[in-house]
Amino acid sequence: MGNIRLFFSSTLSDDMTDKLDKLQSHYLMKVMRVKKNEVFSLFNKDGEWEAKILSISKSMVEFKTTKQIRQKESIKELWLAFSPIKLNYQNFMIQKATELGVTKFLPIIFDRTVVRKVNLDRLKKIVIEASEQSNRLNIPIIEKPQNLKNFLNSNQMDLIFTDLNSNNKKIDKSKFSGKSICIIIGPEGDFSELEREEILSFKGVQAFKINDNILRSETAVISAISIVNHVLN
Repeated sequence: MGNIRLFFSSTLSDDMTDKLDKLQSHYLMKVMRVKKNEVFSLFNKDGEWEAKILSISKSMVEFKTTKQIRQKESIKELWLAFSPIKLNYQNFMIQKATELGVTKFLPIIFDRTVVRKVNLDRLKKIVIEASEQSNRLNIPIIEKPQNLKNFLNSNQMDLIFTDLNSNNKKIDKSKFSGKSICIIIGPEGDFSELEREEILSFKGVQAFKINDNILRSETAVISAISIVNHVLN
């Protein structure tokens, strides 16, 4: 059972006793069929611990942490500013971006954004599940939707602008200032000309073209994150 990883939102420490919530308890009891004294892992930004099951009731699993197996990590801040898209494609995009190391998601309502409502609770569930499965410790933050102007005015960052109109196909690592790196992906109908001007006037922006082909939003996200990770590493 040691390959089971669950996110625990409260503080974790050595030799602590606590209970899982109902959903996690149900998962261990009914899906994974765990038994008393079996072990699994709990993690959050504090690190990761091995935990032993002390008792199983009808709706609750009680555990005790037995040893710390991973220390708290320092992470590279990699953000994704994106236009909301249709539900299934968006869920896939958020899942894969979490696996690839995005630390913050910033939904932006652009001029040509079609889907203008975001289910934040659903997205939070997706990033937790993706973090559990991909061996991450830190759960990405998901911001509330905002417009482009507020996004540009309220964030200090190195901005990677995926621009279909750019002739540049490389990201220059030497231009990064040490701030958080944010990739911005436009809506399905692309950025408006005014939005392009606003983004290009942002201090610390690099525009580049991912591909000569027009990519779906979720494909563009995966491609751009992979390129940035390659540049950084």
